[in-house]
Amino acid sequence: MAEISRKDLETWAKYLIDYSLNGVTPDDVVMIKGEKICWPLMSVLQDMIFEKGAIADVNIVAPDNDRGKVWGASMAKYGSIEQAKKVPSWHIKRYEEMTKYIEILGAEDPNEFKGVKEDIAQEIMRVDEPIKNIRLSKPWVLTLFPTKGFADLENMTLEEYTNVIVNASTVDPQLLEEVEEDIYRLLDKSKNITIETEHPDTKNLLTLKMNIEDRNIVKCTGKRNFPDGEVFTSPNATTVQGEIFVDLPVFQGGTTIQGIYLKFDGGKIVEYNAKQGYEALKKIIETDDGSHRLGEVALGMNNGIEKVLKHPLFVEKVGGTFHIAIGASYPECFTDDPNSEAGKAETKKCLDEGIMNKSAQHVDIVTDFRPGGSGKAIYIDDIKLELENNIWVIPK
Repeated sequence: MAEISRKDLETWAKYLIDYSLNGVTPDDVVMIKGEKICWPLMSVLQDMIFEKGAIADVNIVAPDNDRGKVWGASMAKYGSIEQAKKVPSWHIKRYEEMTKYIEILGAEDPNEFKGVKEDIAQEIMRVDEPIKNIRLSKPWVLTLFPTKGFADLENMTLEEYTNVIVNASTVDPQLLEEVEEDIYRLLDKSKNITIETEHPDTKNLLTLKMNIEDRNIVKCTGKRNFPDGEVFTSPNATTVQGEIFVDLPVFQGGTTIQGIYLKFDGGKIVEYNAKQGYEALKKIIETDDGSHRLGEVALGMNNGIEKVLKHPLFVEKVGGTFHIAIGASYPECFTDDPNSEAGKAETKKCLDEGIMNKSAQHVDIVTDFRPGGSGKAIYIDDIKLELENNIWVIPK
Protein backbone atom coordinates (compact mmCIF):
# COMPACT_ATOMS: atom_id res chain seq x y z
CA MET A 1 0.00 0.00 0.00
CA ALA A 2 1.15 3.52 -0.75
CA GLU A 3 2.88 5.27 2.12
CA ILE A 4 1.58 8.82 2.49
CA SER A 5 2.18 11.02 5.50
CA ARG A 6 -0.76 11.97 7.70
CA LYS A 7 0.01 15.63 6.97
CA ASP A 8 -0.33 15.11 3.20
CA LEU A 9 -3.51 13.06 3.61
CA GLU A 10 -5.05 15.81 5.76
CA THR A 11 -4.05 18.55 3.27
CA TRP A 12 -5.53 16.50 0.43
CA ALA A 13 -8.74 15.72 2.33
CA LYS A 14 -9.17 19.33 3.43
CA TYR A 15 -9.02 20.56 -0.17
CA LEU A 16 -11.62 17.96 -1.21
CA ILE A 17 -14.04 18.89 1.57
CA ASP A 18 -13.54 22.62 2.02
CA TYR A 19 -12.64 23.67 -1.53
CA SER A 20 -14.13 21.10 -3.91
CA LEU A 21 -17.39 20.58 -1.99
CA ASN A 22 -17.51 24.09 -0.46
CA GLY A 23 -17.52 22.54 2.99
CA VAL A 24 -20.08 20.35 4.73
CA THR A 25 -22.74 21.05 7.37
CA PRO A 26 -24.58 18.86 9.91
CA ASP A 27 -27.36 18.46 7.32
CA ASP A 28 -25.05 16.73 4.84
CA VAL A 29 -24.71 13.04 4.08
CA VAL A 30 -21.41 12.67 2.22
CA MET A 31 -20.80 9.46 0.31
CA ILE A 32 -17.13 8.45 0.19
CA LYS A 33 -16.73 5.74 -2.45
CA GLY A 34 -13.65 3.69 -3.28
CA GLU A 35 -11.88 0.35 -3.00
CA LYS A 36 -10.49 -0.81 0.33
CA ILE A 37 -6.96 -0.09 -0.90
CA CYS A 38 -7.87 3.62 -0.86
CA TRP A 39 -8.67 3.44 2.86
CA PRO A 40 -5.89 5.78 4.11
CA LEU A 41 -7.52 8.77 2.36
CA MET A 42 -11.09 7.55 2.93
CA SER A 43 -10.40 7.23 6.64
CA VAL A 44 -9.10 10.80 6.98
CA LEU A 45 -12.08 12.08 4.97
CA GLN A 46 -14.64 10.35 7.18
CA ASP A 47 -12.89 11.66 10.33
CA MET A 48 -13.11 15.23 9.04
CA ILE A 49 -16.75 14.83 7.95
CA PHE A 50 -17.84 13.44 11.32
CA GLU A 51 -15.86 16.18 13.07
CA LYS A 52 -17.93 18.77 11.18
CA GLY A 53 -21.18 17.20 12.39
CA ALA A 54 -22.13 15.64 9.04
CA ILE A 55 -22.68 11.97 8.17
CA ALA A 56 -20.04 10.04 6.23
CA ASP A 57 -21.53 7.20 4.16
CA VAL A 58 -18.49 5.04 3.40
CA ASN A 59 -19.16 2.99 0.26
CA ILE A 60 -16.47 0.31 -0.12
CA VAL A 61 -16.35 -0.92 -3.71
CA ALA A 62 -15.63 -4.52 -4.74
CA PRO A 63 -12.17 -4.90 -6.37
CA ASP A 64 -13.74 -6.14 -9.64
CA ASN A 65 -15.98 -3.08 -9.98
CA ASP A 66 -14.54 -0.34 -12.17
CA ARG A 67 -15.74 3.01 -10.77
CA GLY A 68 -18.20 1.34 -8.39
CA LYS A 69 -21.02 0.84 -10.87
CA VAL A 70 -24.18 -0.96 -9.83
CA TRP A 71 -22.51 -4.25 -10.90
CA GLY A 72 -18.89 -5.35 -11.18
CA ALA A 73 -17.07 -7.57 -13.66
CA SER A 74 -18.49 -10.73 -12.09
CA MET A 75 -21.96 -9.88 -13.41
CA ALA A 76 -20.51 -9.22 -16.87
CA LYS A 77 -18.64 -12.55 -16.83
CA TYR A 78 -21.18 -14.92 -15.30
CA GLY A 79 -24.53 -13.12 -15.25
CA SER A 80 -27.05 -12.18 -17.91
CA ILE A 81 -28.65 -9.04 -19.31
CA GLU A 82 -31.85 -9.96 -17.43
CA GLN A 83 -29.93 -10.15 -14.15
CA ALA A 84 -28.13 -6.87 -14.81
CA LYS A 85 -31.47 -5.11 -15.15
CA LYS A 86 -32.50 -6.08 -11.59
CA VAL A 87 -30.98 -3.04 -9.88
CA PRO A 88 -31.76 -3.17 -6.12
CA SER A 89 -34.01 -0.33 -5.04
CA TRP A 90 -31.86 0.27 -1.94
CA HIS A 91 -28.88 0.98 -4.18
CA ILE A 92 -30.74 3.81 -5.90
CA LYS A 93 -32.10 5.11 -2.59
CA ARG A 94 -28.58 5.27 -1.14
CA TYR A 95 -27.56 7.72 -3.88
CA GLU A 96 -30.78 9.70 -3.53
CA GLU A 97 -30.21 10.10 0.23
CA MET A 98 -26.65 11.45 0.03
CA THR A 99 -26.17 15.20 -0.46
CA LYS A 100 -22.50 15.31 -1.53
CA TYR A 101 -20.17 12.81 -3.12
CA ILE A 102 -16.44 12.03 -3.05
CA GLU A 103 -15.13 9.25 -5.28
CA ILE A 104 -11.62 7.91 -4.67
CA LEU A 105 -10.34 6.27 -7.85
CA GLY A 106 -7.62 3.64 -7.49
CA ALA A 107 -7.68 -0.10 -8.10
CA GLU A 108 -5.85 -2.89 -6.32
CA ASP A 109 -5.75 -5.00 -9.51
CA PRO A 110 -7.00 -3.44 -12.77
CA ASN A 111 -6.90 -6.90 -14.37
CA GLU A 112 -10.07 -7.70 -12.38
CA PHE A 113 -11.98 -5.50 -14.84
CA LYS A 114 -11.04 -7.63 -17.86
CA GLY A 115 -12.59 -10.67 -19.52
CA VAL A 116 -16.20 -9.48 -19.50
CA LYS A 117 -18.96 -10.25 -22.00
CA GLU A 118 -19.41 -7.14 -24.12
CA ASP A 119 -23.21 -7.17 -24.33
CA ILE A 120 -23.61 -7.51 -20.54
CA ALA A 121 -20.94 -4.88 -19.87
CA GLN A 122 -22.85 -2.45 -22.08
CA GLU A 123 -26.10 -3.27 -20.27
CA ILE A 124 -24.38 -2.52 -16.94
CA MET A 125 -23.42 0.90 -18.33
CA ARG A 126 -27.05 1.51 -19.31
CA VAL A 127 -28.61 0.49 -16.00
CA ASP A 128 -25.98 2.46 -14.09
CA GLU A 129 -26.67 5.67 -16.04
CA PRO A 130 -29.67 6.82 -13.93
CA ILE A 131 -27.58 6.34 -10.78
CA LYS A 132 -24.69 8.23 -12.35
CA ASN A 133 -27.11 11.06 -13.16
CA ILE A 134 -28.26 11.21 -9.53
CA ARG A 135 -24.71 11.78 -8.29
CA LEU A 136 -23.97 14.26 -11.08
CA SER A 137 -26.95 16.34 -9.94
CA LYS A 138 -25.29 16.90 -6.55
CA PRO A 139 -21.95 18.44 -5.52
CA TRP A 140 -19.28 15.86 -6.36
CA VAL A 141 -15.54 15.44 -6.74
CA LEU A 142 -13.22 12.70 -8.02
CA THR A 143 -9.63 12.10 -6.96
CA LEU A 144 -7.05 9.37 -7.61
CA PHE A 145 -5.31 7.33 -4.88
CA PRO A 146 -1.98 5.69 -5.82
CA THR A 147 -1.96 1.88 -5.95
CA LYS A 148 0.61 -0.65 -7.08
CA GLY A 149 -1.81 -1.94 -9.73
CA PHE A 150 -1.98 1.49 -11.36
CA ALA A 151 1.76 2.11 -10.83
CA ASP A 152 2.48 -1.11 -12.75
CA LEU A 153 0.37 0.16 -15.65
CA GLU A 154 2.62 3.21 -15.81
CA ASN A 155 5.83 1.12 -15.53
CA MET A 156 6.66 3.03 -12.36
CA THR A 157 7.53 1.95 -8.85
CA LEU A 158 4.79 2.53 -6.29
CA GLU A 159 6.98 5.13 -4.59
CA GLU A 160 7.53 7.08 -7.83
CA TYR A 161 3.86 6.89 -8.73
CA THR A 162 2.78 7.94 -5.25
CA ASN A 163 5.03 11.00 -5.35
CA VAL A 164 3.51 12.16 -8.68
CA ILE A 165 -0.06 11.73 -7.38
CA VAL A 166 0.49 13.25 -3.93
CA ASN A 167 2.57 16.19 -5.17
CA ALA A 168 -0.19 17.14 -7.62
CA SER A 169 -2.97 16.59 -5.06
CA THR A 170 -1.57 18.75 -2.26
CA VAL A 171 -1.10 22.00 -4.22
CA ASP A 172 -3.53 24.87 -3.69
CA PRO A 173 -6.04 24.50 -6.57
CA GLN A 174 -6.88 28.20 -6.59
CA LEU A 175 -3.58 28.85 -8.38
CA LEU A 176 -5.29 27.57 -11.54
CA GLU A 177 -7.87 30.36 -11.49
CA GLU A 178 -5.54 32.94 -13.03
CA VAL A 179 -3.81 30.45 -15.36
CA GLU A 180 -7.12 29.52 -17.04
CA GLU A 181 -8.80 32.93 -17.15
CA ASP A 182 -7.64 34.19 -20.58
CA ILE A 183 -8.51 30.94 -22.38
CA TYR A 184 -11.85 30.85 -20.60
CA ARG A 185 -12.71 34.39 -21.75
CA LEU A 186 -11.67 33.66 -25.34
CA LEU A 187 -13.78 30.49 -25.57
CA ASP A 188 -16.72 32.28 -23.98
CA LYS A 189 -16.94 34.78 -26.85
CA SER A 190 -16.04 32.41 -29.71
CA LYS A 191 -18.08 30.31 -32.13
CA ASN A 192 -15.83 27.61 -33.55
CA ILE A 193 -12.92 25.35 -32.68
CA THR A 194 -10.60 23.83 -35.29
CA ILE A 195 -8.13 21.09 -34.32
CA GLU A 196 -5.26 20.02 -36.54
CA THR A 197 -3.41 16.76 -35.85
CA GLU A 198 -0.96 14.65 -37.84
CA HIS A 199 -1.42 10.95 -38.47
CA PRO A 200 1.96 9.35 -37.64
CA ASP A 201 1.70 6.72 -40.38
CA THR A 202 0.50 8.73 -43.38
CA LYS A 203 1.82 12.12 -42.19
CA ASN A 204 -1.51 13.54 -43.37
CA LEU A 205 -2.74 16.66 -41.63
CA LEU A 206 -6.17 15.91 -40.17
CA THR A 207 -8.72 18.63 -39.38
CA LEU A 208 -11.65 18.43 -36.95
CA LYS A 209 -14.12 21.31 -36.64
CA MET A 210 -17.05 22.00 -34.31
CA ASN A 211 -19.30 24.82 -33.15
CA ILE A 212 -19.39 26.03 -29.52
CA GLU A 213 -21.53 29.14 -30.03
CA ASP A 214 -23.83 29.94 -27.07
CA ARG A 215 -22.33 27.14 -24.96
CA ASN A 216 -21.36 27.72 -21.34
CA ILE A 217 -17.60 27.43 -20.81
CA VAL A 218 -16.38 25.77 -17.61
CA LYS A 219 -13.12 26.67 -15.92
CA CYS A 220 -11.90 23.69 -13.86
CA THR A 221 -9.83 24.44 -10.78
CA GLY A 222 -10.54 21.45 -8.53
CA LYS A 223 -14.29 21.62 -7.96
CA ARG A 224 -15.06 18.33 -9.76
CA ASN A 225 -11.71 16.66 -10.44
CA PHE A 226 -8.77 16.83 -8.07
CA PRO A 227 -6.11 17.62 -9.15
CA ASP A 228 -7.54 19.67 -11.97
CA GLY A 229 -6.55 21.99 -14.76
CA GLU A 230 -8.76 22.21 -17.84
CA VAL A 231 -11.17 24.55 -19.58
CA PHE A 232 -13.99 22.68 -21.28
CA THR A 233 -17.35 22.88 -22.96
CA SER A 234 -19.73 20.60 -24.84
CA PRO A 235 -19.97 21.44 -28.53
CA ASN A 236 -23.08 21.41 -30.66
CA ALA A 237 -22.92 17.66 -31.31
CA THR A 238 -24.43 17.96 -34.79
CA THR A 239 -21.58 20.20 -36.04
CA VAL A 240 -18.59 17.93 -35.38
CA GLN A 241 -16.96 17.23 -38.74
CA GLY A 242 -13.62 15.85 -39.90
CA GLU A 243 -10.80 13.69 -38.59
CA ILE A 244 -8.50 13.55 -35.57
CA PHE A 245 -5.58 11.44 -34.33
CA VAL A 246 -5.28 10.99 -30.57
CA ASP A 247 -1.82 9.91 -29.46
CA LEU A 248 -1.62 9.78 -25.65
CA PRO A 249 -2.50 6.48 -23.93
CA VAL A 250 -5.58 6.29 -21.73
CA PHE A 251 -6.56 3.52 -19.33
CA GLN A 252 -10.21 2.54 -19.63
CA GLY A 253 -12.06 -0.48 -18.21
CA GLY A 254 -8.94 -2.52 -17.59
CA THR A 255 -7.32 -1.78 -20.96
CA THR A 256 -4.86 0.77 -22.31
CA ILE A 257 -6.07 2.43 -25.52
CA GLN A 258 -3.59 4.38 -27.65
CA GLY A 259 -3.18 5.71 -31.17
CA ILE A 260 -6.85 6.47 -31.82
CA TYR A 261 -8.12 7.64 -35.20
CA LEU A 262 -11.67 9.00 -35.48
CA LYS A 263 -13.60 10.29 -38.47
CA PHE A 264 -16.79 12.31 -37.94
CA ASP A 265 -19.45 13.04 -40.53
CA GLY A 266 -22.62 14.94 -39.67
CA GLY A 267 -21.70 14.81 -35.99
CA LYS A 268 -21.27 11.02 -35.84
CA ILE A 269 -18.23 8.75 -35.70
CA VAL A 270 -18.32 6.91 -39.02
CA GLU A 271 -14.84 5.39 -38.91
CA TYR A 272 -12.48 4.54 -36.05
CA ASN A 273 -9.33 2.62 -35.23
CA ALA A 274 -6.67 2.26 -32.55
CA LYS A 275 -3.09 1.01 -32.60
CA GLN A 276 -3.61 -0.53 -29.15
CA GLY A 277 -6.86 -1.51 -27.44
CA TYR A 278 -9.06 -1.49 -30.54
CA GLU A 279 -11.61 -3.89 -29.03
CA ALA A 280 -11.94 -1.67 -25.95
CA LEU A 281 -12.47 1.37 -28.16
CA LYS A 282 -15.06 -0.51 -30.20
CA LYS A 283 -16.93 -1.47 -27.03
CA ILE A 284 -17.05 2.18 -25.98
CA ILE A 285 -18.22 3.55 -29.34
CA GLU A 286 -20.79 0.81 -29.94
CA THR A 287 -22.50 1.22 -26.54
CA ASP A 288 -25.39 3.37 -27.80
CA ASP A 289 -26.24 6.06 -30.32
CA GLY A 290 -24.74 8.80 -28.17
CA SER A 291 -21.40 7.00 -27.92
CA HIS A 292 -20.99 7.61 -31.65
CA ARG A 293 -20.91 11.34 -31.00
CA LEU A 294 -18.87 13.93 -29.12
CA GLY A 295 -19.76 15.22 -25.66
CA GLU A 296 -16.83 17.42 -24.65
CA VAL A 297 -13.92 19.43 -25.95
CA ALA A 298 -11.23 20.76 -23.58
CA LEU A 299 -7.77 22.27 -23.18
CA GLY A 300 -5.35 20.87 -20.57
CA MET A 301 -3.92 23.68 -18.43
CA ASN A 302 -1.94 22.14 -15.53
CA ASN A 303 1.83 22.25 -16.03
CA GLY A 304 2.44 21.08 -12.46
CA ILE A 305 1.73 17.42 -13.22
CA GLU A 306 5.22 15.90 -13.28
CA LYS A 307 4.51 12.98 -15.61
CA VAL A 308 1.88 12.13 -18.22
CA LEU A 309 -0.07 9.23 -16.70
CA LYS A 310 -2.52 6.94 -18.51
CA HIS A 311 -5.31 7.54 -16.02
CA PRO A 312 -7.86 9.92 -17.58
CA LEU A 313 -8.10 12.01 -14.41
CA PHE A 314 -4.45 12.98 -14.89
CA VAL A 315 -3.67 12.76 -18.60
CA GLU A 316 -6.47 15.14 -19.63
CA LYS A 317 -5.21 17.88 -17.28
CA VAL A 318 -1.61 18.04 -18.55
CA GLY A 319 -0.72 21.51 -19.84
CA GLY A 320 -0.31 21.62 -23.60
CA THR A 321 -2.77 18.83 -24.29
CA PHE A 322 -6.24 18.81 -25.79
CA HIS A 323 -8.97 16.26 -25.21
CA ILE A 324 -12.35 15.27 -26.52
CA ALA A 325 -14.86 12.94 -24.90
CA ILE A 326 -16.74 10.21 -26.70
CA GLY A 327 -20.30 10.11 -25.36
CA ALA A 328 -22.42 12.25 -23.05
CA SER A 329 -22.49 16.03 -23.10
CA TYR A 330 -22.42 18.08 -19.92
CA PRO A 331 -25.85 19.64 -19.18
CA GLU A 332 -24.23 22.66 -17.49
CA CYS A 333 -22.79 23.64 -20.88
CA PHE A 334 -26.32 24.09 -22.25
CA THR A 335 -28.15 25.70 -19.35
CA ASP A 336 -27.11 27.63 -16.24
CA ASP A 337 -29.08 25.43 -13.85
CA PRO A 338 -29.76 21.93 -15.23
CA ASN A 339 -31.77 20.99 -12.11
CA SER A 340 -34.29 23.82 -12.36
CA GLU A 341 -37.55 23.36 -14.27
CA ALA A 342 -36.41 25.85 -16.91
CA GLY A 343 -33.05 24.08 -17.10
CA LYS A 344 -34.69 20.67 -17.54
CA ALA A 345 -36.87 22.07 -20.31
CA GLU A 346 -33.86 23.58 -22.09
CA THR A 347 -31.92 20.33 -21.71
CA LYS A 348 -34.79 18.34 -23.23
CA LYS A 349 -35.00 20.80 -26.13
CA CYS A 350 -31.27 20.48 -26.83
CA LEU A 351 -31.46 16.68 -26.61
CA ASP A 352 -34.45 16.56 -28.96
CA GLU A 353 -32.62 18.75 -31.47
CA GLY A 354 -29.47 16.62 -31.23
CA ILE A 355 -27.40 19.61 -30.14
CA MET A 356 -26.77 17.94 -26.79
CA ASN A 357 -25.68 14.32 -26.56
CA LYS A 358 -26.96 11.62 -24.19
CA SER A 359 -24.98 8.41 -23.65
CA ALA A 360 -24.01 5.88 -20.99
CA GLN A 361 -20.39 6.62 -21.99
CA HIS A 362 -18.18 9.64 -21.40
CA VAL A 363 -14.61 8.68 -22.25
CA ASP A 364 -11.87 11.31 -22.47
CA ILE A 365 -9.12 10.79 -25.05
CA VAL A 366 -6.11 13.09 -25.22
CA THR A 367 -3.82 14.52 -27.90
CA ASP A 368 -0.40 15.98 -27.08
CA PHE A 369 0.35 19.37 -28.65
CA ARG A 370 3.73 19.72 -26.98
CA PRO A 371 6.88 19.17 -29.13
CA GLY A 372 6.86 15.63 -30.50
CA GLY A 373 3.12 15.12 -30.10
CA SER A 374 0.57 14.49 -32.85
CA GLY A 375 -1.17 17.78 -32.16
CA LYS A 376 -0.21 20.55 -34.59
CA ALA A 377 -2.55 23.52 -34.13
CA ILE A 378 -5.71 24.69 -32.38
CA TYR A 379 -7.72 27.63 -33.67
CA ILE A 380 -10.42 29.38 -31.64
CA ASP A 381 -12.31 31.10 -34.45
CA ASP A 382 -9.34 32.62 -36.35
CA ILE A 383 -6.95 32.82 -33.40
CA LYS A 384 -4.20 30.21 -33.32
CA LEU A 385 -3.32 29.35 -29.73
CA GLU A 386 0.29 29.18 -28.57
CA LEU A 387 2.12 27.22 -25.87
CA GLU A 388 4.12 29.01 -23.20
CA ASN A 389 5.75 26.81 -20.54
CA ASN A 390 3.36 24.06 -21.70
CA ILE A 391 0.33 26.25 -20.97
CA TRP A 392 -2.13 27.35 -23.65
CA VAL A 393 -2.01 31.10 -24.16
CA ILE A 394 -3.45 33.67 -26.56
CA PRO A 395 -0.78 35.24 -28.82
CA LYS A 396 0.05 38.80 -27.89
